[in-house]
Amino acid sequence: MKARQAVLAGVIGMDFAGVREAGLEGGEVVVRTSRGDLVTLLTALRDDPRTLCEQMIDLCGVDWPERRERFDIVYNLLSVSLNHRVRVIVTTDEATPVPTVSGIWPCAVWWERECWDLFGVHFAGLADHRRILTDYGFEGHPLRKDFPLTGYVEVRYDEDRKQVVYENVKLTQDFRNFQFLSPWEGVTTLPGDEKAHVARQTGGTEVLP
Repeated sequence: MKARQAVLAGVIGMDFAGVREAGLEGGEVVVRTSRGDLVTLLTALRDDPRTLCEQMIDLCGVDWPERRERFDIVYNLLSVSLNHRVRVIVTTDEATPVPTVSGIWPCAVWWERECWDLFGVHFAGLADHRRILTDYGFEGHPLRKDFPLTGYVEVRYDEDRKQVVYENVKLTQDFRNFQFLSPWEGVTTLPGDEKAHVARQTGGTEVLP
């Protein structure tokens, strides 16, 4: 199987236009390309009889904040006919859009909306940039590495107003009891084991009900 994947990576690297790099990574065929060549390459991977990637399984983002082009946009493709997978990666920054591939695979609309929602990556030609996982008034993009994990605002659904509302977090200081032990270190008695725990504490004396 690995030899077959290596041959596939070699064919894509030599014969397909727009390929910057193609090879095996973790036993999978990984192809890197540029934004300008993305649509041409993905169309070829779908239509060429040597690849026939009829399906785009998903599209996801990866954030590398230290890079100038901090985002990897990853396309996972599947050929049902030939029983292989190809992963295509293109990079971009916070402001430069990536061409939409919804004209190649219509399901890409959902995945591109999700990537926009969670990473803030724009897709040129995508007609629908509405959020898909967060609510409409959400600020920021929660899968960016610099997105804050804690804050002073909470979101809830208000039954009286029939809408999602933002409110300041109200935390009573007396109840802010922080436990830094791991779950395994913090558990001293399992449910139903109370008698054995008391027996240990009393030096092995049996505790009668």
